[in-house]
Amino acid sequence: PTEYELTQNYPNPFNPSTKISWQSPIGSYQTLKVYDVLGNEVATLVDEFREAGKYEVEFDAGNLSSGIYFYKLQSGSFVETMKMILLK
Repeated sequence: PTEYELTQNYPNPFNPSTKISWQSPIGSYQTLKVYDVLGNEVATLVDEFREAGKYEVEFDAGNLSSGIYFYKLQSGSFVETMKMILLK
């Protein structure tokens, strides 16, 4: 990869699980967290050093209620947040 990229989760809306993909051009400590609309952290999907590359994780929201959630990727100085919808 030549640049950071956080892609829209698929499928979206989802029930109960969805895939989140991103890429990083350099190795760095990365975190991928999910938040509810009030800003409360509901899940940590990644919290580790990862080499440069493309990644995908599955988020299972079976224990959460329907609504809008946000997922935030932090990798080095790069930060991006995107919205996803859980419909049960």
